[in-house]
Amino acid sequence: MAARLILFILVLVAAAGGRAHVGAAEDEGFGTSYLTPFPAGDVYTLAVIGDDLANGLLDGLLEAFAGDSRLQIRTKHYFINGLMRPDFQEKLQSLDEDLQKEPIHIAIVMLGAWDRASVKDSSGKRAQVGSQPWRAEYASRGDRLMKLLKKNNAAVYWVGLPNVRRYEANQDAQMMNDIIRERIYLNGVKYIDAHAGFIDETGGYSPYGPDITGKIRLLREGDGVYFTTAGNRKLAHFVERDLRRDLTQAKADRSIPLAGGETEQAKINPEKAKLAAPASGPVATGAQTKSAQPGGPGSPATTAGSQSAAPTTGEQKADNGKISFKGVNPAGREEVVTLDIVRPAIPASVVALVTRRESPDRPSQMGEVLVDQIAGGLSLMSTVAPANAAGTIGGRRGLSPAQSPYFRVLFKGERLAPKRGRADDMSWPRGKAPAEATSGDSEPLETGTAPKSAPDKEQPRAGAPRR
Repeated sequence: MAARLILFILVLVAAAGGRAHVGAAEDEGFGTSYLTPFPAGDVYTLAVIGDDLANGLLDGLLEAFAGDSRLQIRTKHYFINGLMRPDFQEKLQSLDEDLQKEPIHIAIVMLGAWDRASVKDSSGKRAQVGSQPWRAEYASRGDRLMKLLKKNNAAVYWVGLPNVRRYEANQDAQMMNDIIRERIYLNGVKYIDAHAGFIDETGGYSPYGPDITGKIRLLREGDGVYFTTAGNRKLAHFVERDLRRDLTQAKADRSIPLAGGETEQAKINPEKAKLAAPASGPVATGAQTKSAQPGGPGSPATTAGSQSAAPTTGEQKADNGKISFKGVNPAGREEVVTLDIVRPAIPASVVALVTRRESPDRPSQMGEVLVDQIAGGLSLMSTVAPANAAGTIGGRRGLSPAQSPYFRVLFKGERLAPKRGRADDMSWPRGKAPAEATSGDSEPLETGTAPKSAPDKEQPRAGAPRR
């Protein structure tokens, strides 16, 4: 009985360890973005790692991202001839040393064309391709390469093997893809499927196919494994599609709210903390210590006047600046454009007018900053505020356009708090809407009509189906 209990506990611990490993792999990264939102110099360094297939992929990536100032692609790939080659450990150590000297942000991996070879397992016996020991060794080596790249803070994109002409080689290639796809999931790496993009209508191999423009061209070399120039460009398209999406997401994650407590925020933005500070205490304390003489400094009228005159807000100084960014002109040359950012001074009277009704649960509507993307990769920033100082529309106080439910839901993506009894109220048990709770059994009032009398409960209403 004790032996069974110990065995059961060991099984539970092993299962928990496996789940913890998967969870750790999923939690690694940079929040919602797969890439770091803040690369050094605002430029991502990309390197391609692998065999001859990776060398052709590099040519396609250089063409795909030509002129993209967000990426710096290294023109020479890190050569690893395969996971199952005899010199794999030496190649792995050399790669680790190179990445520590010259760090990268993005690693594109593609290899496997030379991996159809038997290897010796840990016991010294030679394992044939596809056998269980061979599969275990292939998965172990793939793990080591992925962990090495992630240890060096690289976002990894692993490109799977495409279909090949020979039937036996194609079966082994898809077997290797299945092993790598499992290890990729456990290590939190992205997998790029290159198989589906190069099969014909029947799902088999064909050297011809549509290129990125849709034109039928020769995509594969005569050996049935490697790609032509058009094929490499199409192969790079599948990487480009995922990479551009992640670059856009990383840029969106750069706009993050200011975190931390009031003390931490005051260190970062002292001017804003100064404006939000309450009336200083020494004025009121000094007024209480003096004798209350009529018309004197301690009288109620003077004390109230001193407190009202105490500035709770101050003027905002002009904070003009400049921003420079690199771009590519129509001629294809890189140029630096400098823009002036104008932040005019705001008098204290204007700040006091806008914030006069401010409270902790109702912040003042100073306007909201909107950010939009325009042509050329530029960000357009604008402020939406009420049209008049009072913020009234038709004699009724109205919200600024940025605070309207339409803008908050459709543009900002906020979720409005549901009202009791409304269709979006998911609370249980269901409650009555305010109109139903106040009117009892009477019909809801129609606009411009007199209230209807409550119908007799014993008689069915006109038009209602009889039971």
